[in-house]
Amino acid sequence: MEIDNQTWAREFILLGLSSDWDTEVSLFVLFLITYMVTVLGNFLIILLIRLDSRLHTPMYFFLTNLSLVDVSYATSIVPQMLAHLLAAHKAIPFVKCAAQLFFSLGLGGIEFVLLAVMAYDRYVAVCDPLRYSVIMHGGLCTRLAITSWVSGSMNSLMQTAITFQLPMCTNKYIDHISCELLAVVRLACVDTSSNEIAIMVSSIVLLMTPFCLVLLSYIQIISTILKIQSTEGRKKAFHTCASHLTVVVLCYGMTIFTYIQPHSGPSVLQEKLISLFYAILMPMLNPMIYSLRNKEVKGAWQKLLGQLSGLISKLAT
Repeated sequence: MEIDNQTWAREFILLGLSSDWDTEVSLFVLFLITYMVTVLGNFLIILLIRLDSRLHTPMYFFLTNLSLVDVSYATSIVPQMLAHLLAAHKAIPFVKCAAQLFFSLGLGGIEFVLLAVMAYDRYVAVCDPLRYSVIMHGGLCTRLAITSWVSGSMNSLMQTAITFQLPMCTNKYIDHISCELLAVVRLACVDTSSNEIAIMVSSIVLLMTPFCLVLLSYIQIISTILKIQSTEGRKKAFHTCASHLTVVVLCYGMTIFTYIQPHSGPSVLQEKLISLFYAILMPMLNPMIYSLRNKEVKGAWQKLLGQLSGLISKLAT
């Protein structure tokens, strides 16, 4: 097709998960409840860490960042999806689609780098506990957090810019639940080989590099734990890392499967399910996986509830 005849769509139509009204209503109720739990759970964790001085440690500083990323990621996708589930015309303007891709892709990248940073934090805590407070000082933690946010945002800005420079011609139907990178690239009516190479390169840099750092950290952690003589000591060390390792496997695994090989990747249905997993389940599960089984967090909850109970009793009298 000649360049002169190429045009750019002013809006896109998201095909979503289903066209059946009853199914859409059921999904709306389910996703709305899940989203409300996600927002409430993550903000409660942030509030609790802020209020309890015992949780003012590097691990919980990074967990605060992770909770903020999770709730922001869910918010970049779920409200739009909820609106479309009850709408007859499931359109999203060009600019809004670009913004959604930028924020969702950026926040996803930030989370992957944050997980690598948190692995380094666990490495220092287990392998060099006597120097933990010296190594993981406030300045370093702040710089690591800023690096996570900047690297994810820069990658997203680059990917969004080169994706929305592609002419979409008459194609405006996105077979997805949101403006997802691969789904938008597939709309282009020109050769997208350069875009697919860019996706693969950024995946290697932003996914595989942090993932390799996580692996190296855990190799050292496991080696150190196996040298601990006390059974109780080994259990405590494993418990410290178990939550983070669970999230690493879930988070990195599906994304690597999706983006490293765009040509031979998952089907459209699998892509939709993977996106739902990241937008709906992961942000809701992370506070539970990281915090609700943690003795320090449980203690902080009990202290906060005790203070609230005392305050209510005073007001009642």
